[in-house]
Amino acid sequence: MSVNLLLGLPAVVPVWLLWYFVANWPFAALGWTRREPTENDGMLPWFLFGGAVTVGFTLLWWLANRPMRRRVAAASPWYWPTSALVTLLPTFVLAIVL
Repeated sequence: MSVNLLLGLPAVVPVWLLWYFVANWPFAALGWTRREPTENDGMLPWFLFGGAVTVGFTLLWWLANRPMRRRVAAASPWYWPTSALVTLLPTFVLAIVL
């Protein structure tokens, strides 16, 4: 689990990119948030940049956790959700602090 906590530090970037995208387009279209007034580039740069960062980090996270899963005695259904929550812990702490 310590590997997931360490991976959670750089995970702040893809989580923020996903939130920024969702808040500016789908949620703003539904009226749940307000669009950033200076955001006029459209969705394509966010799909290209944010998608590449998110997919790259997810692949790194999965490759790091796959061999660890075999060594952990936790039940299979609980390993992946627990790992994801531990990885998101630094993001939650940063959101609370700021």
